[in-house]
Amino acid sequence: MVASTHTVTNQVPPLVGYDVFTADKALVAAVERHLDPGLLDEARDDLSGLGRSAGSAQVQEWGALANENPPKLRTHDRYGNRIDEVEFHPAWHRLLGKGVSAGMTAAWTRPGGHVRRAAGFVVWSQAEAGHGCPLSMTHAAVPALRTDPALAAEWEPRLTSTVYEEGLGRADRKAGVLFGMGMTEKQGGSDVRANTTVARPLAEDGTYELTGHKWFCSAPMSDGFLVLAQAPGGVTCFLLPRVLADGTRNEFRIQRLKDKLGNRSNASAEVEFDGTWVRRVGDEGRGVRTIIEMVSATRLDCVLGAAALMRQAVAQAVQHCTYREAFGGKLVDKPLMRNVLADLALESEAATTLALRLAAAYDDGGEQERAFLRLALPAAKYWVTKRCTPLVVEASECLGGNGYVEESGMPRLLRESPLNSIWEGAGNVQALDVLRAIQREPAALNAFLQEVGKARGADHRLDGAIKDLLTELADLDGIEGRARRLVERIALVLQGSLLVRFAPPETADAFCASRLGGDWGSAFGTLPHTLDLASVVERARPVA
Repeated sequence: MVASTHTVTNQVPPLVGYDVFTADKALVAAVERHLDPGLLDEARDDLSGLGRSAGSAQVQEWGALANENPPKLRTHDRYGNRIDEVEFHPAWHRLLGKGVSAGMTAAWTRPGGHVRRAAGFVVWSQAEAGHGCPLSMTHAAVPALRTDPALAAEWEPRLTSTVYEEGLGRADRKAGVLFGMGMTEKQGGSDVRANTTVARPLAEDGTYELTGHKWFCSAPMSDGFLVLAQAPGGVTCFLLPRVLADGTRNEFRIQRLKDKLGNRSNASAEVEFDGTWVRRVGDEGRGVRTIIEMVSATRLDCVLGAAALMRQAVAQAVQHCTYREAFGGKLVDKPLMRNVLADLALESEAATTLALRLAAAYDDGGEQERAFLRLALPAAKYWVTKRCTPLVVEASECLGGNGYVEESGMPRLLRESPLNSIWEGAGNVQALDVLRAIQREPAALNAFLQEVGKARGADHRLDGAIKDLLTELADLDGIEGRARRLVERIALVLQGSLLVRFAPPETADAFCASRLGGDWGSAFGTLPHTLDLASVVERARPVA
C-alpha cells in the first residue's frame, strides 16, 4: 500500500510518442510551400517517419545516453601504438546512423533536397543536437569539393551516401564517409588568414605535407577533413584523409578533446599535424574563397539547429502548461502565461519560417537566390542564433523548478543554446559579413529588398519598418559601430515579411505589433494583451 504522502498528482505527462514533424504546423506549412507538389507525398511520408522516430521513447533515450556518456579520447592502444581514436557510446552511433540514412548528407543529390534535408534536420536535431555536427560538416563539404571536379567525382558519392559505416578505414572501401573541418588556430581565432600551419609541396602534383596545430577540429573521427594552411602561394584549402590509400593512418595527432559547455555528446578536438599528407582543393592562395561555400552551408545549419532547439523548448513549455494546474486552473489558460507562451511561439515560428526560406534558396540555385542568400544568410545566422538562448531560458521557467532539473531535458537544451551563435563565425563576424555584402555586392541588397517588398502594403507596421531600414541603409557613416543594430533590423523585417505572407493572420499580427511596431517590452511575455494570443499558443501545441 502506497503511503498517502507519496501520492503523485498534478504532474505533466512526458512529451513522448508523438510525431515531431506533423506536430510542428509552421514546419509542415513551410515544406508544403517550398517543395514541388510532385515531391510532397514522398517528403511528408519520409519526414513523418523521421518525426515519429524523433518523438519515440527509444530515440529520446538514445539522446540522453549520448550526453550522459560523452566521448573519450584513446591516444594509444594497449601495446603503446599511437591510434588517436575517439570512443563514443553506442547511442551516438545509432543517432548518427539514423541521421545519415534519413538523408541528412544527401541534399545535393535529389530534387528539393535542401528543403527536405532542412526540415529533417530541424526534426532530428530535437532528439539530440550534438551528432548534427558531423552530419552538417559532411553535407557542407560537397560545394567546397566541387571546386575540383576530380576530387568531387571521387568523394561526393561517398559523402552523399545514406549508409553510415562506423570506424576508420580506407575511404574507397567504405559505403559512406563523414567529413570534419579544421580552420581555427590558437593565435588566429576567426582570423583564419593569420593561421600558421604550413603546407609544403610534395613531388606529386597537388599533394602537400602539413605541419601545424588546429585549436578546434570538428568531428575528429571523420574519414576526411577540409583544413586551411599556408602554402607558398598563401592560405589554401586542403583535403586531409584520416586513412591513406595504402591503409596506413595519416599523421593526425589528437592532443585533447574540448571540455565544452554543451554539445557534450560530440567531440571537438585539438589536433597536430607533422608530415600529414593532404591534397590541395582549389588554387593556392584561394583557400578562404574555396572553403567559404562549406562555411555558408554550415551557417544555414546553425540557423536550422537554433530553430530546432527553440521549437523543442516551446513544445515542452506548451506541453507543461497545458496539463499543469495552479491558482485554480490550467497554466495555459492564465492570461499572463498565455502571453509568455505566445511570445515564445512567435519567435520559434519566425525562426523556422526564415530557415526554410533560406533552404529553398539553395534548392533554386539561381543568380537571384544566390544574391539573396549572400545577405540574408549571415543576417539570419546572427539573429536567429542570438534569440535561441533567451527563448530557452524563458521556456525552462515555464516549467518552474522542474525545468531546472536534468530529467526534464531543459538543461540540455539550455547548454546547447549558445553554440550555434558561436560556431561558424560569432555575432560580430556575421554582422561584418552583412556589411560587406551591402557595400560590395549591390545585387545582394537588391535581392533582399525585392524579397521583403513582396509583402509591402499588407501590414502598415511592416511598411514602416521597411521605410526605416531604407533610411538607415542610406546613411553609412559609422556603419561598423552600429552593424548589430542594422543586421537585427534586416532579420526582423525579413521575418515579418515572410510571416505576413505565409503565417496565420493572428501570428503575423502579433509579430508585427511587437517586433516591428514597438508594442513590446524587454522580456518575453510582454505582447499587447488585445491580440489573439490563444490562437498563437494553440498553433504551437505539440500534441492535439
